[in-house]
Amino acid sequence: MAARGHVQDPNDRRLRPIYDYLDNGNNKMAIQQADKLLKKHKDLHCAKVLKAIGLQRTGKQDEAFTLAQEVATLEPTDDNSLQALTILYREMHRPELVTKLYEAAVKKVPLSEEYHSHLFMAYARVGEYKKMQQAISAQDEKLAQTMFLPLAERMVEKMVKEEKIEAEAEVQLYFMILERLGKCEEALEVIRGPLGEKLTSELQSRESKCMMLYQRLQRWPEGNALASKLLLKNPDDWQFYSCYFDSLFHLIDQSWTEEGEGFHLAMTFVEDRIKAEDQKETRQLRGPYLGRLELIHRLRERGCPEEAQLGEPWDLMTQYFSQFGDKPCCITDLKLYLHLMPPEQHLKFIRGLGEAVPLGGESEEEGGSVFPEDTKALQRHLCVCQLSRALGLHHALSPEGKLRVIRDLKAHYHHGLKFGATALKTELQFSDMYCLMAAHVYVDLWKETGEESMAWQGIGLLQEGLSHSPSNAQFKLLLLLLYCHLGAFEPVVDLYSSLDAKHVQHDTIGYLLTRYAEPLGQFAAASQSCNFTLRFFHSNQKDTSEYIIQAYKYGAFEKIPEFIALRSRLNQSLHFAQVRTERMLLDLFLEADIVLSLEESVKSMSLTPEEDDIPWDTLRDNRDLTVLTSWDPRDRWEHRRASMEEECLWLRMRSLTLRLLAALTALGRAHQQQNSLGSENGVGDKASVAARLFSQLEQALQSAACLSEKRSQYPFLGPPSTRLAAALACGSCQCQTSALQLTVHLQELETMGLDESTELQTRICNTFKSLVIQLQEMSNKCNGDLLEMKDSRLKTQPSLLENLVFFLETMSVVLWVASQCAKVIRPLKASLQKKKKKKKDTNTATPAVVCGFQVLTGGLQEVLSQVLEHIKTQELGLTALKLASLTLEPHTQEEESFIRAGMDKVHSSYLRSLQELGDLLKRRAETLKTLKI
Repeated sequence: MAARGHVQDPNDRRLRPIYDYLDNGNNKMAIQQADKLLKKHKDLHCAKVLKAIGLQRTGKQDEAFTLAQEVATLEPTDDNSLQALTILYREMHRPELVTKLYEAAVKKVPLSEEYHSHLFMAYARVGEYKKMQQAISAQDEKLAQTMFLPLAERMVEKMVKEEKIEAEAEVQLYFMILERLGKCEEALEVIRGPLGEKLTSELQSRESKCMMLYQRLQRWPEGNALASKLLLKNPDDWQFYSCYFDSLFHLIDQSWTEEGEGFHLAMTFVEDRIKAEDQKETRQLRGPYLGRLELIHRLRERGCPEEAQLGEPWDLMTQYFSQFGDKPCCITDLKLYLHLMPPEQHLKFIRGLGEAVPLGGESEEEGGSVFPEDTKALQRHLCVCQLSRALGLHHALSPEGKLRVIRDLKAHYHHGLKFGATALKTELQFSDMYCLMAAHVYVDLWKETGEESMAWQGIGLLQEGLSHSPSNAQFKLLLLLLYCHLGAFEPVVDLYSSLDAKHVQHDTIGYLLTRYAEPLGQFAAASQSCNFTLRFFHSNQKDTSEYIIQAYKYGAFEKIPEFIALRSRLNQSLHFAQVRTERMLLDLFLEADIVLSLEESVKSMSLTPEEDDIPWDTLRDNRDLTVLTSWDPRDRWEHRRASMEEECLWLRMRSLTLRLLAALTALGRAHQQQNSLGSENGVGDKASVAARLFSQLEQALQSAACLSEKRSQYPFLGPPSTRLAAALACGSCQCQTSALQLTVHLQELETMGLDESTELQTRICNTFKSLVIQLQEMSNKCNGDLLEMKDSRLKTQPSLLENLVFFLETMSVVLWVASQCAKVIRPLKASLQKKKKKKKDTNTATPAVVCGFQVLTGGLQEVLSQVLEHIKTQELGLTALKLASLTLEPHTQEEESFIRAGMDKVHSSYLRSLQELGDLLKRRAETLKTLKI
């Protein structure tokens, strides 16, 4: 907290014990010591703030905030109070309050260099860039210079004229200012001049900046000349090939040179680079050969017949393979240009490559197959196999043909393991890609034939692969996906944690974990994974602010826009919005009306129905959809836009459901206040919010229905589909919407009373009956065996698990609404009975809505007991299931052990999911018993 050395101020001496208690984590003693001090010195503001810190750390946030605001309104200027309030606001995640604090301090003490500095840093933390500039201009000249933040062109120009610019950071700052002012000509002069010589920290930084400015200024001749000069110097620098071709084609388009002459110039330039490489006695560089393929690609895009002069693409790629086929990068290089070949040349191309692969003699163990004799030959053969798959040759085979491919790939995998016999556990085996490709073909067969045995064999093969290469991330990712598609989340947790995802990867690949946890009934794991992800996003907001401040302090100005862009990217992340929304819903499903009341749960989340904190217009899809290695043809990956649309729609529906539940609790509080104060203003406001949110939910539901009709199936290795289609198919969305509509009807009933609302009561009763019918239909869709054995084959139905989760969610929503109904109907019924007693009315007929509510609770109990019985039956069935009796032929004993291990993990995961679902539904059944009027 505060390392206090020599203490001169008497107040510092008095505060010292409180600092020590807080530093040592003894918050209760710190509060007591602060109270003692405040009895003697009521005006010692810092003691109040230190007490507030103690309260904050003991969970009493409201008291702490109230106490802090008492001090903040006094606008303190002593350093102790300001520093303590800064610490408190940071712990409360309220950095915007720090800016107000120092704004007031600067007004009172305008000559304080320290307060100006603190104000500037406070603005940096909350991203108030205009105010940062104002804060600098408000400071004296000395402070601006010591912080290296002139941020004005004329000030830097003065430094240039006086020859005061010495550091590279100052040149970078000057360049950034000119660039952002759009003064590219001036920026180019700086880079090409003597100041540009100071840019030495990054390789070719000066040349890259020049090239960027030439492109912005559309000075294509200079850009082309620079690119060709740099390529002559380093023919393997790929970025400058792109610049060379871009600038040359712009010159042609702008008639700087004749079209034929320009194309001939490009072809001559590339051919010269290739001739220079061919004449080298040392190993050739890849750049010129790839440059020729890139030129063919660009000429073909423009419809230029000159591309034929460069040669046939399949022949050029064969030559490239003969030179670089033993490098792992060969497949990724050639994959970019496979589209240059017509389909009828694919087989000829692959056969030609196969003939260039040196294979050894036959192996008796593997049925006469021939194998590579060294790792270079293995790499060449592996490249041919990968190119075959990338061209779609594997996909076009019959099931029998695919099984032959799998046998061949597995044989090569097992043979290649001898080359990595002495490899460390952290190293990959040379033949791992054979194993991964074979698993991909198993997935193809599973999806094509529907035979689940293919999925099990794929899992077994990947488990075997992991036993030899425990660090292979691709094995883990594909295994993770296979388990999720089979409905088993339990093994996924260990697989994902072993990937050891770092920092921004929680945003880019975190969707693989959070998408499946809750839908597969693993609520504890879902809660843990959401918390883990949210910790990263929340810490990022604090950390990036600190990075920005450090960049200002140490003059790393070019990094500041990068940090700001990173913060913006993560704050606007689709994954962040999804996890935050799902985490709050999950908390409600796990705790609301079980551990805490729904009202208390919503209050603890600081959730307000009026506010929508999701930045819909700027949401970013940061998912890395290429994280899994894939050799699928290019046309299989055009799904990102459709996936983003579906993800946003599902997020909107979940967010509106969450806000409507918050509106439901707000209506309840408003009713209580109305009953105690006799005012209806608050109730009316809350009801209008609920009606508006319900209208938006209905619109979203209609959009979802339209989207599901035209929705295309994503490939196995494409983006994962949302829960939207399953939610609509099982009736969850429709049932929840019907239940939430009652929030609007209840307000009308409250206003009209029971004796003048016959028609409204009939509508409410019909909704009650409809809810029971819809829940019964959802219950029917949960029937069936999750895991069963037929003819010695294992069959899974993971959709039943997802339907059970939807049933739990929907039942929870219906019960929360029913609880609110009881709170509204109970006083209305009592009021009606009082009126009848006064009038001595002998009519004993029970109001329709009361009867309807009794029918609702009775129906809910019946449906709930059916589902609980079904879950119990499934648990007993799974427990009694003897997986050991399965015959797995024709596999070796080792392969069989890996397949059985995968089956056991799925079996165990199903049992755990059923237990968690059963426990939660039993708790819901207990709360249902308390619903009485």
